[in-house]
Amino acid sequence: MPPGTVGFRVVGEVEREDYDNVLTPELNRALEAGPLRTLYVIESLDEIEPTALWADTKLGFDLAVRHRDAWVRSAIVTDIHWMARATRLFAWMIPGEVRVFSLAESEQAKAWITDG
Repeated sequence: MPPGTVGFRVVGEVEREDYDNVLTPELNRALEAGPLRTLYVIESLDEIEPTALWADTKLGFDLAVRHRDAWVRSAIVTDIHWMARATRLFAWMIPGEVRVFSLAESEQAKAWITDG
């Protein structure tokens, strides 16, 4: 990842532990370091545990609502059609600028989150 950014890769299942042990701590560390520029590469998504959805909701409230001004840009990189469409549909709820890229556009997504 480029300096000043944080990235995550999803392959397979998303579990509560992924939020507790990876996503939440990394986003909090990045938040302490400065503005948030994030990249989410979603290669495959077989299942999201219900408890992971709850963790996502809590994380969204904590970071997206309480620290709304800290978010600069988020790139969602995926070839999963419904995920890309849902992201575009609900982008207004995501703080900062949000763009969706295909997996083939991963390098462009990295460049975009650091630009400006």
